[in-house]
Amino acid sequence: MPASIDALFAFLLAGILALALVPLTDRLARRIGAIDYPDDQRSLHAVPTPRLGGLAIFAAVLAAALIWLPWDAETRSILAGAALIVAVGMLDDVYELNAAAKLLGQTAAVVVPVSAGVTVDSFTVPFLGQLNPGNVELLALPGGGAVDLGDLGTTIGIVAMINVINLIDGVDGLAAGVCLISGVALAAIALSLDRTAAGVLAALTAGASLGFLRHGFPPASTFMGDTGSNLLGFLLGVVAVQGALKTNAVIALFLPLIVLTVPILDTGFVVAKRLKYGRPIYRADRWHFHHRMANIGFSQRRTLAYLYGWTAIMAALALALRFVPYSDDHGNFDALWTAVMALFGLLALAASVYLVYVLEILKLRRFGRIHPETGEFEALDPDTGEFEAI
Repeated sequence: MPASIDALFAFLLAGILALALVPLTDRLARRIGAIDYPDDQRSLHAVPTPRLGGLAIFAAVLAAALIWLPWDAETRSILAGAALIVAVGMLDDVYELNAAAKLLGQTAAVVVPVSAGVTVDSFTVPFLGQLNPGNVELLALPGGGAVDLGDLGTTIGIVAMINVINLIDGVDGLAAGVCLISGVALAAIALSLDRTAAGVLAALTAGASLGFLRHGFPPASTFMGDTGSNLLGFLLGVVAVQGALKTNAVIALFLPLIVLTVPILDTGFVVAKRLKYGRPIYRADRWHFHHRMANIGFSQRRTLAYLYGWTAIMAALALALRFVPYSDDHGNFDALWTAVMALFGLLALAASVYLVYVLEILKLRRFGRIHPETGEFEALDPDTGEFEAI
């Protein structure tokens, strides 16, 4: 098994390789026509931009994993699934697959590690104790074996994470930065739970994200494309399963959800809006948090500052829940450390409320806004997410 220090080495190597390899993927993208052209409906970039940077992320992840992860069945299945998800993403970046084809490819990629044991057989829920979805058989397979509730739930969860990261990848540097912050937090949590392989995987995911971010920060010279966002979502989903959900720690169930609160909320909000207005949930629009910030008048860098900050605060809350000794796990609380924990909780709550206010999620449709430059009142079009002066 890898040692904890290996996580640092994997982080550094993945970062250096991703940084060095992105220019090569740019040349490939231009040669085969994998270029993202500006779309007035939802794009925030102004010039045609290559979008195969995810290949550099994959190469960096693969190299670091081959050095610092144990070469067992689970590692092989994770890397095979990663290769498959990259292939699906690359096809989408070049040929623009339809939603059904993408979902089928994503599911096939996730089934590879799940079938090799990357699955949640049991977990602990506060006040309910240990639950064992792996014992609930759903479907017997022809050659023997069965699909159980744990396998199904894990597959759905990782596919959902793939799409969560894919959907936030709409402004330069957002997906890479969120995955960097999330990967570091999940690495610390996994290592503290003695899930060292998962900790190394999280660390090299974070490192590759950082290496790419040098090229993807606004104004971006390249995009990771679905090749990169699908891969990062896949890896974070696997890390969440291997690094926290497969442990018996009571709080472990919630830690990945807290770390990934921002992208999960963004996706949930957008899906809810699409359902409300009768639009297909796979059809792109301008309801994402970063689009709303652009509508309000934020620059891309200011948008990143707000969303990076929110993500970092939620990651800090998750780390505090793991490392602050506020309880002895037997219902006895330490007053001082409980107060410290309460401060972390209040900070996360305040940040969330503030961002809801800034994004005007609760009041935009009814009241509109005053344009910061013209002073005119603008109403929000519920279909496009755009403001229209009245």
